[in-house]
Amino acid sequence: MHDIRLVREDPEGFDAALARRGLPPVAREILAIDAARRRAIAAAEAAQAERNAASREVGAAKARGDQAEFARLRALVAEKKEEIARLEEEARAGDARLTEILMGLPNLPLPDVPDGPDESGNVELRRWGTPRSFDFPAREHFEVPAARAGMDFETAARISGARFVILKGAMARLQRALAQFMLDLHVAENGLVEHWTPVLVRDEAMLGTGQLPKFAADSYRTEDGYWLIPTSEVTLTNLVAGQILPADRLPLRLTAHSQCFRSEAGSAGKDVAGMLRQHQFEKVEMVSITRPEDSRAELERMTRCAEGVLERLGLPYRTVVLCTGDMGFSAQRTHDIEVWLPGQGRYREISSCSVCGDFQARRMNARFRRAEGERPEFVHTLNGSGLAVGRTLIAVVENGQQADGSILLPEALAPWLGGARRITPDGRFGD
Repeated sequence: MHDIRLVREDPEGFDAALARRGLPPVAREILAIDAARRRAIAAAEAAQAERNAASREVGAAKARGDQAEFARLRALVAEKKEEIARLEEEARAGDARLTEILMGLPNLPLPDVPDGPDESGNVELRRWGTPRSFDFPAREHFEVPAARAGMDFETAARISGARFVILKGAMARLQRALAQFMLDLHVAENGLVEHWTPVLVRDEAMLGTGQLPKFAADSYRTEDGYWLIPTSEVTLTNLVAGQILPADRLPLRLTAHSQCFRSEAGSAGKDVAGMLRQHQFEKVEMVSITRPEDSRAELERMTRCAEGVLERLGLPYRTVVLCTGDMGFSAQRTHDIEVWLPGQGRYREISSCSVCGDFQARRMNARFRRAEGERPEFVHTLNGSGLAVGRTLIAVVENGQQADGSILLPEALAPWLGGARRITPDGRFGD
């Protein structure tokens, strides 16, 4: 959510920043609503002062026996009561409308974010690793015999519908091993604190991180009003909602492995084959809570944490900065990490790391205090995938596939797989 003072102080700059995201100007409308709301508040306060003064004089008029003045003052008190109620309702309505508009506007991009209408405007920052050369036609993950033996899309569709999968045997253990490998790496070497959080949250939590109100259709809601989280960014970031943290507790660096749920409302017809885009999936999430002056450096650190997972697994990737037309709603700047998938012959997103500034903090009233007695300031929040577990499994399968249909596994995973380095064509672990 945006600070209304920013709009008041620089309406042209605010509109210019939104225009970089392809949005029309809104500052004039915001300021008109804000001015009307402030006039109503001031008028209500003036009417309240008049009512208080009249109330004090009512008793004196009665004591003097001045019935005419007594009646006039009582009528004035009643009139002012109605006027105050009307003005306060006008102010509440203006405040609600102002909040509605500000809640629906995306974050403003940082100045160094490239301009562009969509993913075509993204800019590559760096690459790591060399895509492997195959002496046979590379298959997609769901076509590799060793993986196909442990992926049951048909039964999942019968039980749950499209965009679900049942993993079994080696594939189920590989997914579990990947999640444990990522968590252990982030905790032991990257200094993140592991959490286990709910997957059901209230409206306030989704509002705080920006999923509501604009993207309600992209998430699932239960009949009793809970939301299934699309990512544990929601729960991890909301750990500081409504809090005033001491400065010496920052930065907070958090991680969690969770089930995630997305309706994929806007992705009809995209990636329908295999398990690249599912309604239910697993992710290891990273969240950082920092002081404002530290958040940009923290974005670089978080990006390196995610990149490090892929490097340990020997998976080629590239890192891009998203342009203004491709960034998420709450982000000021986003680094996407895209892993090489030989079955598709291209890089695909496996992590997005974003700095959100104080955008989420304002929505959830998350603050810190630099020193005793000083005024609280809003924290800055960041989030990133470290990594999407299912997509990492896909990358391991496709990059490790062999001509005989088996899969050669990354050496880094051996401790979590009982030493196994290979999945045979029939879906069993081998040496």
